[in-house]
Amino acid sequence: METDANQEHIERETLQLVLEEFTQEQKINNQHIEELIIAINNIGNKIVSIKEHKSGKNVLEPLDIKPIEAILQKSFLDIKFMIGRQPKSIVRKFQILLFPEQDAKLFYKIVFGRWFLWLVIMVAITNLYSWGIHYSNNIKEIEMQQVRNDRINKAWQYMYQNNDREVKVLMQKAYINCSRE
Repeated sequence: METDANQEHIERETLQLVLEEFTQEQKINNQHIEELIIAINNIGNKIVSIKEHKSGKNVLEPLDIKPIEAILQKSFLDIKFMIGRQPKSIVRKFQILLFPEQDAKLFYKIVFGRWFLWLVIMVAITNLYSWGIHYSNNIKEIEMQQVRNDRINKAWQYMYQNNDREVKVLMQKAYINCSRE
């Protein structure tokens, strides 16, 4: 309810502003038209006086129309300016476009060019991340295996150094048998 009333109020204000602009432009147009009428009447009076003067005397007087041309040019420029300044009708559209209305080739070139670039970057980052995780896991596994091997090697060395000859011979046979398999 409030939004409808608000919208109507805004529309009324907008219409009032537009009407005020039109009335001001109409006043300016009327002033220009009055100036043109005065200029034309002056020319008409001069023509009539020249005709009367010619009939009385055969003297040729050049007619000075430069001020009239200047007034006409100014008026035409003002009219063109007013026509250009007239408010255009505003059409509000809300739409979601999957395909562009204009310049589809340029749109697809820009959008899909960027999308393809971003897709390549995302795939590269994903693969780099997977490779980094895999590499990190392999390094950890290798380090754990080295720790185990070091512990076994230290235990073997400890047993070999701290036992008698019979145990050393058995340990050498076990070592040789393991290396054959």
